[in-house]
Amino acid sequence: MRIAVADLGTNSTRLLVADVTPDGRLTQLERLTTVTRLGEGVDASGRLAPAAMERVYAALAHYREVADRARAERRIAVATSAVRETDNGPELAAHVREQIGFDLRTIDGDEEARLTFLGATAARPATNGETLVIDIGGGSTELVSGRPGSTPAFHVSARLGSVRQTERHIAHDPPRHEELVALAAEAGAILAEAAPAAIRDHIDHVIAVAGTPTSLAAIDQELDPYDPERVDGYRLELATAERILAELALLPTAERRRVTGLHPDRAPTIVAGVVILVEALRLFGVREVEVSEADILDGAALSALFQ
Repeated sequence: MRIAVADLGTNSTRLLVADVTPDGRLTQLERLTTVTRLGEGVDASGRLAPAAMERVYAALAHYREVADRARAERRIAVATSAVRETDNGPELAAHVREQIGFDLRTIDGDEEARLTFLGATAARPATNGETLVIDIGGGSTELVSGRPGSTPAFHVSARLGSVRQTERHIAHDPPRHEELVALAAEAGAILAEAAPAAIRDHIDHVIAVAGTPTSLAAIDQELDPYDPERVDGYRLELATAERILAELALLPTAERRRVTGLHPDRAPTIVAGVVILVEALRLFGVREVEVSEADILDGAALSALFQ
């Protein structure tokens, strides 16, 4: 089956067009990302801003054209924290289904975690050890652990994200030291409460997905243009993430936009995203993480076979 899957995230709206076989093999044809900032102001207002909704509609209208050109047999979409936590999320969902033509589901944190783990681990061999998948979104962070090829043994969705924490803690450009300290303290506390020590002690391998780790992999390799083949599977050391965080935090947003490897539209929220990743790696006691291009989009495409 050829399927088009859109993900309406808090910070970006993304598309995957892929061929999926009954035995669970996925061949990517297109993967697109548009930073739409759907969650802008949501933490304070509890509502999606009209301008943010229009940005998402424009991105999805373009994705509909891409899907149609590719002759996708199905068009589905998943919406996560920015939609499920807002009063007017149903209004956006109805417009996407009725006017743009994507069969949209607003999924809860448990389903988001399951699809993320499936997507990140589907192409990896089964192991005896526990694998942790970290997915830092704009409004929430998913921690999922288990063995590739099996149902996750543990998953949690924490109210912790690059957009949410930027709006909550960073009021200056560049951020002040005390703002970063407060952000890191809150992130560390939320993550520690979300992932008990009993879970942390049994992790053998860590995979990080989504825009924060892929940006770090591209920055570390100075990729221009972005090359997904060099990003997928990249081994990112904690010390490297800490170094890049220190460098990015010293720059105002205008200069951050010019950093090689970083998409300019990610510049306003990347610092908070990296703080969250660094705190997660410290909490789990790992010195290195594998970066993955495959994520919830791939998991949703694979799951669609059985729906």
